[in-house]
Amino acid sequence: MRLQAPQFQALFTPGLRSVAELFEKKNYELRIAGGAVRDLLSGVTPEDIDFATTATPAEMKEMFTAAGVRLINNKGEKHGTITARLHEQNFEITTLRIDVVTDGRHAEVEFTTDWHKDAERRDLTVNSMFLGLDGTLYDFFNGYEDLKNKKIRFVGKATERIQEDYLRILRYFRFYGRIAEEPGDHEPNTLQAIKENAKGLAGISGERIWVELKKILIGNHVNHLVQLMYELDIAQYIGLPFDGNLEEFAKVTKNIQNLSPKPMTVLTSLFKGKDDVTNLDLRLKISKEEKHLGLFLVKHRQELTKAQGSEPLRPYQDFLMDSREANTNSKIFELLKYQGEKELLKEMQEWTVPSFPVSGHDLRKMGISSGKEIGTALQQLREEWKKSGYHMDKEELLSCLRKL
Repeated sequence: MRLQAPQFQALFTPGLRSVAELFEKKNYELRIAGGAVRDLLSGVTPEDIDFATTATPAEMKEMFTAAGVRLINNKGEKHGTITARLHEQNFEITTLRIDVVTDGRHAEVEFTTDWHKDAERRDLTVNSMFLGLDGTLYDFFNGYEDLKNKKIRFVGKATERIQEDYLRILRYFRFYGRIAEEPGDHEPNTLQAIKENAKGLAGISGERIWVELKKILIGNHVNHLVQLMYELDIAQYIGLPFDGNLEEFAKVTKNIQNLSPKPMTVLTSLFKGKDDVTNLDLRLKISKEEKHLGLFLVKHRQELTKAQGSEPLRPYQDFLMDSREANTNSKIFELLKYQGEKELLKEMQEWTVPSFPVSGHDLRKMGISSGKEIGTALQQLREEWKKSGYHMDKEELLSCLRKL
């Protein structure tokens, strides 16, 4: 087939036209690869575009240098990737390759000009396609068919692909959440291969696992996928609690639908206490902000809830006004998502934190000069102001102080 979608046509910037011309002159083949092809076939504009070529890194360097093109970031060169900058745009182009040695984490590669062999070493069929710059689709493993049928399958044998890089187990879950229509539409032999190789995830760095897990947590079918992680013995190798609270997780994943929660908000529902947050951090090296959010939710999810009566938001507003910590408002937003309080979340996001209208200067004008007395008076007035729902103005508060 030949793709002519508007998303595809839009890729042809002056930069890409110049790159294509250089490769054509030298008779090197250049195609769009992997995830960008999957996105284009789904009618989505890809965020990143990776290119694959039959040219070796040395040939690309020579060609670009002769044309006066700037090359940036040479870190990828030993894996076959050259990054060229043309017309204010970066182009990441990788030589076709074969994995010679794999240890479940990294691969030693050898360059090739065989497109089929390069596709063979990719993880999933939907990620193994190439697209020529004329729109021709090169699909060696029925990736397009799988994409149309919303099926997620490994290229070739699942066991072999997983053992090349155990992180592919989590990539399988991530793309399942992104593409599959229904939960539970897995091939039994794929699940078997995952279960038999789950232990391999123990050797994968926490940072790499967390990148994938975060995407799974905000994708579709998250409740089904995390339950599956427990059934297939994956959870214990990726920092999740041995006895995660799957009941609470199922409830919270319903609550947060369409509320765009942070991944940590979703994950915290598995945790029974703060030790679970600490253990997650030890394994995955989560950020300080993520850790604080997890601890906040574990601590407050049960007692900080809406009030009965006409002011349901008051407990959250009072908590925010009394808090001395940074980012308390964003933590409260996440708590409201966790609790499924859609309307209150909207109100809280629109609520402007009021400024306390009285200062020590006002009290000095009234003749109170002792610092200690000023402190006490301000505290009393703050309490009155709070009781009024933060509505009393300066005059009302000062006349209230006269009465006091």
